[in-house]
Order: sequence, then C-alpha cells, then structure tokens
Amino acid sequence: MLSRRDFLRSAGLAAAAVAAGCASRTQAAEPFRLRYVLSSAMYGYAPLAEVLPEVAKTGSESLDIWCKVHGDQREQAAALGDVAFAALLKKHGAKVGVSTRYPLGPFKLQDEMAWVKQHGGTTVVCGSTGPKNPSGAAAKAAIAKFLEEMKPHAAKAEELGVRIAIENHSNQALHHPDSLRAFAELNKSPALGVAFAPHHLHEWADQIPALLRDLGAKNLPFMYFQEHSEGIFKKASKEEELRQMAGRGKLDYRPIVKALRDIRFDGQVELFMHPTPRGIPVMPTTAEVTALINESRAYVEKCVRETA
Repeated sequence: MLSRRDFLRSAGLAAAAVAAGCASRTQAAEPFRLRYVLSSAMYGYAPLAEVLPEVAKTGSESLDIWCKVHGDQREQAAALGDVAFAALLKKHGAKVGVSTRYPLGPFKLQDEMAWVKQHGGTTVVCGSTGPKNPSGAAAKAAIAKFLEEMKPHAAKAEELGVRIAIENHSNQALHHPDSLRAFAELNKSPALGVAFAPHHLHEWADQIPALLRDLGAKNLPFMYFQEHSEGIFKKASKEEELRQMAGRGKLDYRPIVKALRDIRFDGQVELFMHPTPRGIPVMPTTAEVTALINESRAYVEKCVRETA
C-alpha cells in the first residue's frame, strides 16, 4: 500500500502531467500566424488621418509611426498633442504598436518608450552604437560592450512593459551574422531584442533562417519583411525599387517563415521598403501603397500555408 506521502507525491505528479498535456495541446492547437504592423513611412508625409484607416485595410494590428526624414507622422502626433492624437486613433479604430526613432539613438528613448506605452504600443526601434560591421571576436566584444551600456535603458523598458528592438543595420555594431549570434548568446534582458532586417543580410542570405533560430523568439520582438535592391540607396527604375517588397525580389520567404514557425515567433512583422528619395510615398497614391502592401502580404501568407 502507498504511504500518505507517496500517494500525495503520485497525485501531484499526475496532476502536473495532466496540466502539461493540456498546455501542450493548447499550444499545438494555436495556429501559427504573423502579426503585421503598418509602417507610416510607406505613405511618405501623408496626414495621419489618411494613414490610420489603412491599418485595418492592410491586415495590420497596429501602426509603426515614423519620424523625419522617412515620414513625419510622429511629428504630426506631437503637434496634435496626446489627447487629440488618442482621439484620432480611436476614431479610426487604430493603435500605435511601434515607434521607429533612429534619430534618438539607443540611449535617449526614455520619453519615447513612455509615449508608446501611453498609446498602447509595445516596441521602440532604433540602431546600435559602436564599431562598424565588426565580425569574429571583435563583433562579440562590441556587442558585449553595447549590451552593458544598454542595461539601464533595458531596465526602464522592462519597467514600462515595452521592448527596445535594435536593427541589424549596415555600418553599425549589430550587422554581421557574428554580431547577431553574439547578441543571441549574450543578451539577458527580456526587454531588449533585435529588429531583424533581412535586407541588411543580403551578403549572407543563406544564413537568415539559421540566424532566426539562433536568436529565438525571445530575442525577436520585431522583423522587417524587406529584401535588398539597388533601389534602396540610389535612384533606380520603379521595378527595381519595388524588388524590396516580399514576393517581388529574389528572396524565398518559405525557409524564413518555416524558421519563424519552428521557434514559435510571436513578434511583429512589417512589410516594408525604402523609396528614393526618402520621405515620398512608395506609390503615387494611398490606395496604391495599400494595394502593394497587400500584394506582399498575400505572398507571405502563401508561404505560411506552404510551411504548415
């Protein structure tokens, strides 16, 4: 016969097993889906009142609000004031999910993080500091130094309940695949992650799925669906410029989506491209911009279905 202690232990283990089984079945039953956010910069300097209705039309859950020179919607929001801006969001059934604030750098985000939180957002995107494009041991040293410098800022983000997403941008410390692997190894803050940018990894495109797996969902609050094109940095034909959009370039997104599925990625994704010059809409009209985004979203969703 079982002793009282053994009985209680067995009962506890059985209950834990049942709970774990239920959790596993719930997790398995939840379909993988991508959480889209809409970049205001895709519409150039269009008025907020014109951009906000497009959030729902593009299947996005929220807005990524950009500042000059790429867009000026963040400046528009500031000019409106918090009360009027919140009312405008409510009128159009939209919310801020992300604020992209490169001019502030990673060490001057405190006020912006509080503003994002106030308007229902979760993420602030910026770049890194340090040497340009380090690799090997130099990359690990640069990322270790950067993460140490980010500790008070990450702590503030965690306190506010938002995340800082650092883009792997060319000519910055977080760029080379070695720096991304170092970030994955060294980052200990749940409030700090990568704004993963495939277009800055075009030299190492074959490594993108592995890098996503190395980083894991915990280090990926945000990802651009954008690829490299000559039209990013210089004037080119519209056809060449539009090759930045998912489905129009050379990048096969199926291995990328499969990697995201495998790590149970639950961050935000943005269908994005850069026009040349900056600050203009990527297509002549608001309706055409939205149609372009939806074209790419249809391609990505096809990749989601094909990797199920």
